[in-house]
Amino acid sequence: MDSTRRRADAADNRARIIRVARAMIGDAGEIKLNAIAKQAGVGQGTLYRHFPTLDHLLAEVYREDVGELVAAAPALLAEHEPLTALARWFDRLVEYARVKRGVFTAVEAAVWQDLSAHSLGPIGDALTTLLDSGKADGTIRPDIDARDVILLVGYLTRLDPDEWDARARHLLHIVLDGMRRRE
Repeated sequence: MDSTRRRADAADNRARIIRVARAMIGDAGEIKLNAIAKQAGVGQGTLYRHFPTLDHLLAEVYREDVGELVAAAPALLAEHEPLTALARWFDRLVEYARVKRGVFTAVEAAVWQDLSAHSLGPIGDALTTLLDSGKADGTIRPDIDARDVILLVGYLTRLDPDEWDARARHLLHIVLDGMRRRE
């Protein structure tokens, strides 16, 4: 097998491992590396080559989710009016918050602090992009900034898992309604 194919196989294995881990985090059960390897269709040696510990794997799941959330802001603005883009970004925020909650529950405190520091800047920047666009077109109140929104959506960490589906998106839509500019 040539080196290009080996690299492609390794990248595919890594992506499958992350995808399976993300799904297990969403299930809120105990997360075990051997179960992840089995479900991803890789051997434990392959999993450990990519992620030597569960913390490493969960941190990478979290980093990827932050990257996807941040990248979504300009992409949504390119396709939608600012208020609609922000509403759709909030929908993505719900899924991000579910993973964040699961990761933070599973990893050690030191890893949690590092992950939290990693996400706040880029997410705040993405949110500022969305808010500035809405302010420019007059749909978002001019007195709102990213820190306001981050503090308001922090309540997502307080939702019980059994009420997540019923409340998370609903509460974000209430926040969104409060951000609308009223004449």
